[in-house]
Amino acid sequence: MSVPAFGLGTFRLQGQVVIDSVRTGLELGYRAIDTAQIYENEAEVGQAIAASGIAREELFITSKIWIANFAKDRLIESLKESLQKLQTDYLDLTLIHWPSPEDQVPVAEFMGALLEAKRLGLTRQIGVSNFTIDLMQQAIAAVGAENIATNQIELHPYLQNRKVVEFARSQGIQITSYMTLAYGEVLKDPVIQQIAERLQATPAQVTLAWAMQSGYAVIPSSTKRANLQSNLGATTLTLSESDMALIAGLERGHRLTSPKGIAPQWD
Repeated sequence: MSVPAFGLGTFRLQGQVVIDSVRTGLELGYRAIDTAQIYENEAEVGQAIAASGIAREELFITSKIWIANFAKDRLIESLKESLQKLQTDYLDLTLIHWPSPEDQVPVAEFMGALLEAKRLGLTRQIGVSNFTIDLMQQAIAAVGAENIATNQIELHPYLQNRKVVEFARSQGIQITSYMTLAYGEVLKDPVIQQIAERLQATPAQVTLAWAMQSGYAVIPSSTKRANLQSNLGATTLTLSESDMALIAGLERGHRLTSPKGIAPQWD
């Protein structure tokens, strides 16, 4: 897999809160960190990473280009600004955060600029986020599927996004699941709770393990040390085929993220 299976998300975390979360995560053994320009926390994430003393090559840092920076003459400059904030010379993965609203900047333009950033050594890999099948097809036409490491999408037991997953897999594009715990909604699900009880695991561990066993990368976030520690347990948890099938049966098309004016026409 070109993207680590397990990482630390930083969505909605800012200031000292994100510094503490990243610092604690790194102490506990997390090595992949996911941020974005629009989170307005890249500088704090960079500060926590720098203070950790962990060698850069041991880390996998992802950030995402915001829609205001898609134009060819702006994308690379904005990425350089992100690198300054993160106190690093390169990103391991740079994603297009959302498609351009109403196609104001064509997919070919921003994907071309992103590929150029890769050629310049500003990022090791590139990818997309919140892309539908149609948008992935446009991105593939622009830069080739071999240059698209992942499509990061909302994916949890209540929204399994199977059409997008199937298409991405057919093209060799990895899926990264965000909001894998559906803001905690799935942790209250009786099916997941029963599996957790039987395995002497937490509902969060079961859900994250389900996603990883399904072949997805996950980036859960937390501000609590105990939860950060506990979530790591998902990496050593194995679910049976029947457990996997039970969770697969929870699909209900329950989408939590669809910002007005930005979200595409979902598959």
